[in-house]
Amino acid sequence: MKSSCTSRVSYSLSDHKSVSSHFSILFSSFKYPIPQQNHASVSKHRLLLYRSSMAAKAQLLCLTLFLLLASLHGDTLQTYIVQLHPQGKTNSLYPTRLHWHLSFLQQTVSAEEDAFSRLLYSYHSAIEGFAAQLSETELQSLRSLPDVIAIRPDRQLQVHTTYSYKFLGLGSAGDGAWKQAGFGRGTIIGVLDTGIWPESPSFDDQGMPPVPKKWKGICQEGQNFSSLNCNRKLIGARFFIKGHRVASVSPSANMIQEYVSSRDSSGHGTHTSSTAGGVSVPMASVLGNGAGEARGMAPAAHIAVYKVCWFNGCYSSDILAAMDVAIRDGVDVLSLSLGGFPLPLSDDSIAIGSFRAIQHGISVICAAGNNGPIQSSVANIAPWIATVGASTLDRRFPAVVRIGTGELLYGESMFPGNLIPGSGEELKLVYVTAGNRGSELCLKGSLQRSEVRGKMVVCDRGVNGRAEKGEVVKEAGGAGMILANTEINLEEDSVDAHVLPATLIGYAEAVRLKAYIKSTRSPRARIIFGGTEIGRSRAPAVAQFSARGPNLYDPSILKPDVIAPGVNIIAAWPQNLGPTSLPEDSRRVNFNVMSGTSMACPHVSGIAALIHSAHPEWSPAAIKSALMTTANANDHMGKPIMDGNKLASSFAIGAGHVNAQRAINPGLVYDIRPDEYITHLCTLGYTRSEIFTITHSNVSCHEILLVNKGFSLNYPSISVLLKQGTRRKMITRRLTNVGSPNSVYSVEVKAPEGLKVMVKPQRLVFKQINQSLSYQIWFISRMRSGTKKTNFAEGHLTWVHSQNNFYRVRSPVSVTWK
Repeated sequence: MKSSCTSRVSYSLSDHKSVSSHFSILFSSFKYPIPQQNHASVSKHRLLLYRSSMAAKAQLLCLTLFLLLASLHGDTLQTYIVQLHPQGKTNSLYPTRLHWHLSFLQQTVSAEEDAFSRLLYSYHSAIEGFAAQLSETELQSLRSLPDVIAIRPDRQLQVHTTYSYKFLGLGSAGDGAWKQAGFGRGTIIGVLDTGIWPESPSFDDQGMPPVPKKWKGICQEGQNFSSLNCNRKLIGARFFIKGHRVASVSPSANMIQEYVSSRDSSGHGTHTSSTAGGVSVPMASVLGNGAGEARGMAPAAHIAVYKVCWFNGCYSSDILAAMDVAIRDGVDVLSLSLGGFPLPLSDDSIAIGSFRAIQHGISVICAAGNNGPIQSSVANIAPWIATVGASTLDRRFPAVVRIGTGELLYGESMFPGNLIPGSGEELKLVYVTAGNRGSELCLKGSLQRSEVRGKMVVCDRGVNGRAEKGEVVKEAGGAGMILANTEINLEEDSVDAHVLPATLIGYAEAVRLKAYIKSTRSPRARIIFGGTEIGRSRAPAVAQFSARGPNLYDPSILKPDVIAPGVNIIAAWPQNLGPTSLPEDSRRVNFNVMSGTSMACPHVSGIAALIHSAHPEWSPAAIKSALMTTANANDHMGKPIMDGNKLASSFAIGAGHVNAQRAINPGLVYDIRPDEYITHLCTLGYTRSEIFTITHSNVSCHEILLVNKGFSLNYPSISVLLKQGTRRKMITRRLTNVGSPNSVYSVEVKAPEGLKVMVKPQRLVFKQINQSLSYQIWFISRMRSGTKKTNFAEGHLTWVHSQNNFYRVRSPVSVTWK
């Protein structure tokens, strides 16, 4: 191996002189720490572990150099995911799948090339196929080979709780969801993210049950990460970097150093992992704010981490490789707080890999994305995925601005101003807009010390990071910052632990502040820090950034499915980072605050783990149904959930806000068999080859639709598309009793405006558990010809247990006229 690696490097160096700069970056990212003790004093076990770690790192470095050199072998090489027929005719000619996959490259690349150096991953669980670097000519040649069914370019994606568990009702005493589900005991949550900081107290394994016998995963060695970092809480860790390595540019010099291992260098993965399954940690806070006991949603569940996101994002080849391995490892839930824009399912690697996961009984939970409030921005739209939008909590961190007139402007911040003397003093106020330096945005280098020294600086949101603006102000000599939302951000209140006294104000307050600045020659302001407030605000509400429906590629499936807490969530944090993640921030915390659908996703992942622990025989579709049909349409004050200053539509909240307490025991579920998803794809017009790409099932849609006339997917939410002139439409749903035998349910309907809704039968009588009964819904238009109507209307349909009002199985109903 050594001689092979050396010969290839020296050969390639002679052809690519510019590669030296890339090599220096690669070598600088690999650090081989020498143990502080003499080898004589190190136990034999630790010495062997150390040597194996060094060998693993050397092999990884060698392989990384291969990949880099391959990427530099021409300016047209790109990474592609090549999907093969799972029962390929040529498969039997080779001893292993890897050999079979390599054979396609050997037939495609030039004779001088080594096919292995082009291969990034060999897949056989999430899909059958491989990821490799190819030129355009090689790509066309590969398309013509037998058993190649699809080729997709590698896509770059992006990563999209001391109190939230209480907000969701998990902290209640008595027979709560935690007790019913054993706190998630025995369940394994696989988290695809930026890695993990294993030393965080959230991943301590004291009191954790043994590792499940079914677990087949490993604790992969890497930079600053050994097998000793895993325990009974963190039972597995792997990292996937090949797709990122060959595609990404070099990191900038001022970035936090990336670990070539499962160790988290950005904090995102540590935060999401602890939200899903972190253990109880008392006295957690962010610089004294949000103090309380930190717990994940499933504190007794095991965590397996798959690092797929790096400084430049997350590549689909790496994500698919992680899903491929996670399926074989034995996870029960996959949590993906990442994604991009919506894609057709046949082009979506996450959708394809997750279909294979649900076939293995694994629930897949994904973030909806942060492109709201734009319509049809919701990502991860496959009907077998649980897609999660973000909501607010009733916890706030007030940091009110008092301007010179005495007027108060509400703002929020996690800067510990109430603990630091002098941080709330009145200062001169300045909003620098002169020239074209970007000073109103407080871009790096845009502020002159003479303009801002000792003053309170107003910075508009946009372009650069919120906390980064504060660092720019601080470096220029500013004494404080007011971060002002623009019309794009409106009243969004994502807070930060700023590096100087600072607060974030909403757009309405920003307009008033700027009007005050213009009205006087000597504007002044102070920030009054109020610490933490709970229960004084209306919640949950939809986060403004949370992506919205309607579903761009499948209007019959309402997305997102549910919403969950995603604004100002406190969870575990790496000790190599300050709370702002800025290199200049020398403060260190065990917990930090973040916002995004990335934070909402692991809440639902942890609750899915609780349901799985309580009902291990349930399918992913049944678990998803339990999450959806028990969700709340009202906030904690009993009023409809709001989206800004208007009522939230089903395109913003899906079925509603997740209710962990009720989801454990939903009464009835809408179950879906994997073959029903295939029939659904036929109704959408996917071709035979596209369906084969997604599902590995070779079907005739013509024959399927002949047998399943009028088919509608047994989805827990109901979304109907009515074409112009359509007067009547009927769909069918099927409910399975998972509550108690001899149960009778009656239907309640709130019809969408302009429609009459008829349900037959109106009563469902279940005699036993696991019995399934179907019902039909007729949508009848009440609009007369020529009557003006809206394009969208919504209502709901609820099955209510006649003897036990606890069971209320609710489905949102949305109707769109086209």
